[in-house]
Parts: sequence; structure tokens; C-alpha cells
Amino acid sequence: MPPKKGRGRKSRKPKGREEAPADARSDAVRDRDDGRDVGADFALPETRTIIPEDQVKLSEKEMDEDVTRVLTANDPNVPANIIVFHYKDREYKRLPPGPSDHVVFHLELDGACLHIESDAAKAQLARQRQREEEEEERKKAVRAALAEVGDDVDVDAAESGKNQFNYSERAAQTFNNAVKQRGVTTEPPETKVFGATVSQWEVYDSYMDEWERVQHEADIDKGPRRPAAMSVKASAGGGGDDDDVIHSAAMGKSLRIMERMVNQNAEDEIYQDFKYWEDASDQFRDGEGSLLPLWRFADGRTRRKQVTALAWNPAFPDLFAVGYGTYDFMKQGSGLICVYSLKNTSHPEFMFTTDSGVMCLDFHPQHHALLAVGCYDGTVKVFDVRKKENTHIFVSDIKTGKHTDPVWQVSWQEEDLAKDLNFFSVSSDGRVANWIMSKNELKMETVMLLKLVNSSAEEPDEETSLTGLAGGSCFDFNRMTEHLFIVGTEEGRIHKCSKAYSGQYLETYDGHHMAVYAVKWNTYHPRVFLSCSADWTVKLWDFASAAQKPPTTYATPEVNDAVSDVVWSPQNATLFASVTCDGRLQVWDVSSLSPVVNLVVTYTKEECDILSKQPGYSAAAAGGAGGEGGEGGEGGATDAAKKHEKKLPSPGDKKTLSTVSFAHNAPVLVTGDSVGKVDVYRIVGIEETAKSLDEQVEKLTQAVSSLEM
Repeated sequence: MPPKKGRGRKSRKPKGREEAPADARSDAVRDRDDGRDVGADFALPETRTIIPEDQVKLSEKEMDEDVTRVLTANDPNVPANIIVFHYKDREYKRLPPGPSDHVVFHLELDGACLHIESDAAKAQLARQRQREEEEEERKKAVRAALAEVGDDVDVDAAESGKNQFNYSERAAQTFNNAVKQRGVTTEPPETKVFGATVSQWEVYDSYMDEWERVQHEADIDKGPRRPAAMSVKASAGGGGDDDDVIHSAAMGKSLRIMERMVNQNAEDEIYQDFKYWEDASDQFRDGEGSLLPLWRFADGRTRRKQVTALAWNPAFPDLFAVGYGTYDFMKQGSGLICVYSLKNTSHPEFMFTTDSGVMCLDFHPQHHALLAVGCYDGTVKVFDVRKKENTHIFVSDIKTGKHTDPVWQVSWQEEDLAKDLNFFSVSSDGRVANWIMSKNELKMETVMLLKLVNSSAEEPDEETSLTGLAGGSCFDFNRMTEHLFIVGTEEGRIHKCSKAYSGQYLETYDGHHMAVYAVKWNTYHPRVFLSCSADWTVKLWDFASAAQKPPTTYATPEVNDAVSDVVWSPQNATLFASVTCDGRLQVWDVSSLSPVVNLVVTYTKEECDILSKQPGYSAAAAGGAGGEGGEGGEGGATDAAKKHEKKLPSPGDKKTLSTVSFAHNAPVLVTGDSVGKVDVYRIVGIEETAKSLDEQVEKLTQAVSSLEM
């Protein structure tokens, strides 16, 4: 049957392509060995290219051209022109495509979990119950049929999968070893119940002791090994590297005790006077006393420095710290801290150095080894006197806060709510700051800005008008009310302030017309305090009546220089001492306007020889003959240098006293001078017997009342 037209292969042949002739195909499939023609049995498949009718026809040039396509992550199926009405702006806006519009789910399967109360779940449970019922009916029918036949086959057992014809139950029995028991009876270990309260410092000290022990063991392991002969000798003698008796802590303690014994034997007469000396002439001097010089503490490294601060240790009554620096701006250098003991007057117990001069220091009342120090460059530091190293444990810096002017006084206070140790400081930059020892840094909090208070008659100077702050020079906290404190300023005013309200002053007292160098609350009375100033006076204040009457002034005609320090006696509520820059040490009783002790301290020949070797002193007074040099050149430079020189004192000239302090529980008075020496005096004739707090307050109240009459 002939093929239909238009349905064969030839009807789909593309244009431009001709079919190969039959002879060419037959030659291609001819066997090369025998020349037999196999074209009648096999034909090669034909390859045809079908071009769609709607395909774009391109030229050869267009086909050779490269077309660049850029692939992006944008989904073309996501609508990008959705317009909605925005009710807030009252207009139509286009919504941007959301973050989830580009998510494509490659695989999505429907879960098979159904809610138990849904219709589908109920239908499924119904079908399951129906199948169970049908299965039970089938088993019943099988049991009935087997019962009629008389066969006892268990229908349920037949469905277990076991072969019921050749299966038999088998069991194996093994020999069990006999059980052995063993018990041991011992006495219970001894136990003790122990309880203690551990502070942060005890934990720190324990950690440091353990760390030092580990470091010591590591140093021993790294150290050079001794020869065998030495090891044998050490073993025979019972000692080794760990039993170095000469350099042990016990030997150091023994040597310190021995040194104190030798020193006290050498100065036995002075120690006997310290305990028992009495001046027979005191009975003829009614109301007056005397001072017996006992010791003078000095060290070779303190000759060119001034004594700037004194602080007694609250736990060890024989121990006190001395700060060394200088008040001269042109002679600033390093500072020094020496901790002396009355039991050993030959050498300081501890010594620390600072980069800047020490201006003030204070021992912590509870943690007795902590010593707060204020320096001339505005830095405050905290030392631990128990440490062997000459380094501080806390220091202020620019990051955590720092004063920009000298720190004139520091004072420890009660711990805050966070139980962090803290102390306060006052500086010439016009700030009273609180320093908190937190972990490994010292944080600064400004408690009070000393704003300037000018009277109507005064006009502020240029510097004051720019800063608006008064330079703080001293402060003191009330013993009875811990939040109350007073601040003395370089302008001569005293401000009563509170830690609870730092916005402004509670009261301002005008009594001095020059810088206030020290303010001290009375140890027993909550309202009475003292102040001393560069105007040569000491004033007694009672802030309850300060607005109605002026303060009581204590001054003597022979005092012609500034009063540098004043301090209350801790045993006598009415007794206080003051020192002046013209070498006078005066002890006062509140009830008398004349000092009960008036001592003049002068330079010795040895001190004058030491000063002559120091720069800044000359035999001629400043402003005298300028030498042979004329203006300019070396002679002019020499004249300029001589303007800053001081006159060399002669033996017998009055010495500058800078600070004074009473011992806590002994009739001892300590003073510091401008040549780095500390003098210790015994108070004779005006000692106070122990009295209660109420008796001390009553005694001071009567003394103040007697001055008003």
C-alpha cells in the first residue's frame, strides 16, 4: 500500500538540506573484506534539525555577537507595584517588597498530625475501632468453628509467627556463683563545726599569700642546683633551700625585735623620761605646762624635703606616717613616705616613694594597713604598708578621674552601701571628690563644687570670674554626724556642707581675710570647730551661734607669720595645739586666750650646714647686690637666679613648722618642719585624766561660755 502524501518523512524535510544519494549510502556500509553489499539489511539513522516556524531568523553577524546576561536575586514573579491607601498620610502609596518575598519553597510536605477533636481525627478513630471490632468478630467465628470440630488450637498463639508443628520451647541452666559479702568497721573521722565572716580584703590576702607561695616554689625549681657535697652538708645539718634560716621571715622578725631592744637600751634615759618624767616647777605655774623634747626622726633622703603631713595609725599607737614634699612651686620633685615607730627611732619601719611631692595622708580606721595619699600633681594613691614592694595598689588617672591641682587633704569615710572602701579629697581645683576602690581601679565622684561666694563690696578677680570656683585648701568631717563636713578655701571663707545635699552650701562663715590652712571639728562636741589661717590667727567657731556673734580669736602679739596647722587633743576636749611659720609651737586651752605652752623652735648649726649645701639658699638676702655682672650675659642671668634664692638661716633663727599632731592614747605631741625633721615632745603638766563623753562636752561648753562673759 503506497504511503499517504504529506505524512511521510519527506514531507518534514527542512529546506536547504538535501538527502544523500543511495549509492553513497551503500558504499558507506560496504564490507571491506569481501566486498559484499549489506545495505539491504541495515540503514544508518537520519538526523534532522526541526526549526520552529516562529523562531527569529538571525544573520551570521548577529549570531556571532555575544549577548551579556546579568543574574540577579530578584524574583520576577513578586509584585513590585502594589498600591494601598495610607490612612495616616491620606494618600496612596506603593508598598516595598517584603523581606520574605524572595523565599522559594523547594519541598513542601503536608503533615500527618490531626487534632484529636477535629472531624478528620474522629473519623480516623472511628475507622480504627471498626477494624478492631471486625477483627474480634473474626476471631470469635474461628474459635466457634474450631470448637465444633473439637480442636484446641489457640487462635492468638497461631498468629505469633512461630512454627506450631516443629517448634519446641528450650531452656538453659547455668551454675550461679556463691555471693560473698565483706564489711569493714572503722571509727568515724573527727568533725568540727567552724563559721567565720570573710571580708573582701581577707580573701585578697589569702589569694596573694597563695600566689607568693607558688611563685617562691617556681623560683626554687628554676634556681641553680647546688653540688652534691653541699646538698649532703645541708641534709646533714637539717637545712636546705626551703629552710634558709638567715633569710627567713622568722629571722627578719627576730632581727627587728633585736634592733628595737638595742635602740631602747641605748636611749634608756629618754624612754624613762617618756614614761615617768615630771617637771617640779609645774606646781608653781598655775594652768601652764611644758614640753619635754624626746626624739628627732630624720633620714638622709629627707634632708631636701619638707614635712607636709602626719598621720597616726589607729591600731598601733606607736606607729605614725610622715609625708615629705615641698610647697614651693619652683622646687617640685619626687615625694617620700616614711612610717616611723616610737619603739625604734633610728630608722623608719617602712618607706615608699612617689613621683610627685606628698601633700597629705590618712590611715583607714578599720583596715589599718591602708594609707591614702594626696600628691602635688593632683594624683591620689593608696598604699598597703604590709607589702614589701615600693608600689601603690590604687592610683588615680585621667581615665577614671583626677584632680588638676594639688590635693591638700584626704580623709577615709564609712563604707558605702556597696561595701566598697572610699575616701574623700579636697583640691585647689575647687572640687571635693569621693574616691571608691572598686576591683582594680579608683573611681572618682565629685561630691561638691566649691562655688565662689563674693560679698557686695568685693569684685572678683579675673581668674575667679573665669572659673567660678574657689580653691579648696582643707576640710574635716563631723565625728557625730557623718554626712556633715566643713571646707576651708583660699579666699578665707569656711563653708559647711553635706554629702546628702551637694547643690549648695549649708552655711558660709566669714572670719578670715586670708587663706584657711586647716579646719578641725572638736573630738567630743558636735558643733565646735577650729580654723587657722595665713592671717596669723586661730579662731574657735560654734555654728549654732555663728550668725549672732563673731568667733573667738586666739593670737599672740609675738606671732608675725601664718599659722600653718591646728589640731585638737584626743584626750582633752578643751586643749588644742598650733604651729606657725615663724617657729612657734603653742598649746592652748579654750578657756584662756593665752597659750599654756609657748615653745620657739630654732635652727641648729648642723641644719644650717645642710641648708648651705642645697641649691636655692645664699648667704646674702634676696634682692641684695647683684654681683659684678652687668645687664644681660652671665651676670644678668645670675641676678635673675638670685631673685628666687632664700637667705641662709643662722643658728638660732626661727624654723618654719608645717604640721602638728597629737598621739591617740599618750601625752605626746609631734611636729614637722621645713628641713625634713620630725620632733616628738612629751606634754607635762596639762595631761587630762580619762572622762566620759558627757563630761568632756560639759567641760567644753563651760569653757566656751566663760569666754562670752
